[in-house]
Amino acid sequence: MAVGEQPPRTRLRDRPRPRSAQELREFTRDSLIESRLTPNAISMTGAVLNLAAAVLVVEKLFFLAGVAFIVGSVMDTLDGRYSRMSGKGSLFGAFLDSTLDRVEEGVVLTAVAWYFAEQGDEIAAAACVLVVLGSLMVSYTRARAEALGVECKVGLATRPVRVVILSIGLVFAKGAGIFDVELLAPAIYVMAALTAFTVVQRVWHVRGELRALEGT
Repeated sequence: MAVGEQPPRTRLRDRPRPRSAQELREFTRDSLIESRLTPNAISMTGAVLNLAAAVLVVEKLFFLAGVAFIVGSVMDTLDGRYSRMSGKGSLFGAFLDSTLDRVEEGVVLTAVAWYFAEQGDEIAAAACVLVVLGSLMVSYTRARAEALGVECKVGLATRPVRVVILSIGLVFAKGAGIFDVELLAPAIYVMAALTAFTVVQRVWHVRGELRALEGT
């Protein structure tokens, strides 16, 4: 090998098996870096699964809708971590991820509202609209606060919490085949209350932080 020449990089398949958690993390990271998988591809996969969940809700296949929603939401969680781990992230990818998160949640909740309206449950359908509005406001208050230089991650109804509640509602909806219970409407009511409360929490938090910054 000539002077100054870099040694050839060891291929992953030629490396010994990882024997510790640290080696496993490094092996996984390097595997992802060398793969063709991109964070945007993971984001788009999550979007497709959430669209599928919405269609399944309209078809009243609630258990399958719940599974699609859960897997799609997990993909939404993984894309950010994968972006940081693989070094393949981009500013547009972060923007796309946040945008798709809002769209996916709204589409699934719209399908749920459609179902309740079809069943003649106007109160539950209206609650779905409130959840969509509340979810958007939870995200907006954080984005606007951070634009003003204030960190705003407080509040109960963060996206992971909303995902868990809606997943339970879908999997244990009437006709889903999991026990003889109906938890979809209660899940929507809980989400409506928590998102409204979280918006108030964030507004109050930002008010206090900005007052401290302004010295009043």
